[in-house]
Amino acid sequence: MKRVAFETLGCKLNFSETSSMRRDFENDGYELAEFTDPADIYVINTCSVTMDANSACRKTVRQALRRNPEAFVAVVGCYAQLEPQEIAEIDGVDVVLGAKDKFHLLDLFDDFVKQEKTIIHNSDVNEAVDFHNAFSSDDRTRAFLKVQDGCNYKCSFCTIPLARGKSRSPKIATVVRNAQTLVDEGFNEIIITGVNSGDFGYGTDENFYQLLKALDEVEGIERLRVSSIEPNLLTDDIIRLAAQSDKLQPHFHIPLQSGSDEMLKTMRRRYRTDLYRARVELIRELMPDACIGVDVITGHPGETEELFQESFDFIDSLDVSYLHVFTYSERPNTHALTLEPVIPKQERKSRTHRLRRLSAKKRFDFDTRFEGEIRPVLFEEENKNGFMFGWTNNYVRVAVPFSPRLANTIQPVEIGSYSKEGFHFGKLDDNLIEEEHTIQEILG
Repeated sequence: MKRVAFETLGCKLNFSETSSMRRDFENDGYELAEFTDPADIYVINTCSVTMDANSACRKTVRQALRRNPEAFVAVVGCYAQLEPQEIAEIDGVDVVLGAKDKFHLLDLFDDFVKQEKTIIHNSDVNEAVDFHNAFSSDDRTRAFLKVQDGCNYKCSFCTIPLARGKSRSPKIATVVRNAQTLVDEGFNEIIITGVNSGDFGYGTDENFYQLLKALDEVEGIERLRVSSIEPNLLTDDIIRLAAQSDKLQPHFHIPLQSGSDEMLKTMRRRYRTDLYRARVELIRELMPDACIGVDVITGHPGETEELFQESFDFIDSLDVSYLHVFTYSERPNTHALTLEPVIPKQERKSRTHRLRRLSAKKRFDFDTRFEGEIRPVLFEEENKNGFMFGWTNNYVRVAVPFSPRLANTIQPVEIGSYSKEGFHFGKLDDNLIEEEHTIQEILG
C-alpha cells in the first residue's frame, strides 16, 4: 500500500480542498502520512497570494525529496495554474496540475512512479467550471465549509480570477448536506468559506442570504461564521438575519483594502467608503458587541502619503475590532503594474507597521470591553501546558485550566484579566485564573 502525504500553502479554502483530495486518496486505498514523514507520494497545494510563492514551493519540494528521493511529487493549486513552467523547472517535481485538473490526480495516474520529465496539466482557467465540494478542520471543534469558488471581480492587485476562474457554487441543498455531514462528525462550529463567498449563487436563482437562512435551520449546528464577505455583498438582510439568529455568530470580516475613495477606484473595488461605513454602523446598531475585522492593503501603486493618511483616518474613525494588514506586492498580469507612483518597499512596510499598531489598539479596546461579562466559549481540545483555549461567540480569545470534559463544548465563561499575549483568562466553575504566566509558560 502506497503512502501519500499532503502539504497546504495558503488560505483556509486551500486547506478545505486539500482535505477533499486526502479523503479521495484514502477512499482509494492509499495510506495517509504526515508531510514530515517518509511517503511514496507528496501532494503540495500551492497559493499565489504570498510574495514568496516560488521559494515556498521550491523549499517544500526539497523537504519532501529529503524524506524520500524517489517519491512522486505533485504540485497543484493556484500557483501551479499561474506559473506552471516555473514549477516544472524545480528539480524533482513530477506533475503540475492547475485549477481544473487538481482534483483529478487519481484519474491521471495509477502507479505514481517517478517521471523522467515533469508533466504539466494546465487547462485554460476559464474551463474550470465545475464546483468541487470540500471541507476541512483545524481541530475537532471547527470545520471550514467551502461554498463558492472563483471570482468575477477584476481588482487591480489580485491574481485569484486568473488562478481559479469564474465564480461558481453548488446548490443550497448540496451545501446543507455537507453541513449535516460535519454536524454528524461532531463539529460544533462551521465556518463558511470561498474565494468570494457572498457571490454564492451567481447566475442562478439562489443567493448567499438564502444559503445562510437554510444553514441557520440545520438541526445540530451550534455556531455558524462567515470567514469573509465583500461589503457590497453584505446586505442589510444578511446583517439583520445574523442579529436575529442563535447560530450566526456576531462576527464579521469585511475587506476594505483602503479607506480612500480615490484608492478604492484605483483598486477597481466595487464600493466606496460611505457604503462601508453604513455596513459597520448597521452592525453596531443591531449587534453592539459584534466583532468586526477589516482587510487593508498598504503601498498599492498610486497611494500617496496623503491618500494613505486619508485611509488611516477613515479606519481610525470606524468602530471596528481588528485589522488584517497586507503589504502590497507586485503580481504578474495585474492592472496594478501599470499604475504610478510605485511606492518604495520600505515605505510600504512603514505604512503596514502604522496600521498594525492601530489594529493592536482597536483589538485591545474591543477585547477589554467584555471583562467581567459572561460569554459562551467553544473550547478546543489541545492541552497547552495546563491550559486550554477557546473563542467567545464574538471572537474574544479565552484561556482556562485544561479539563478534557470541556473539549469541543460551549460553556459560559466569565471574561477575566487581559494578557499581554492577546487573550483573556477566564472564570469557569468558580475557578478564576489569577496567576500571572508568561506566554512561554502557557503555550510552551
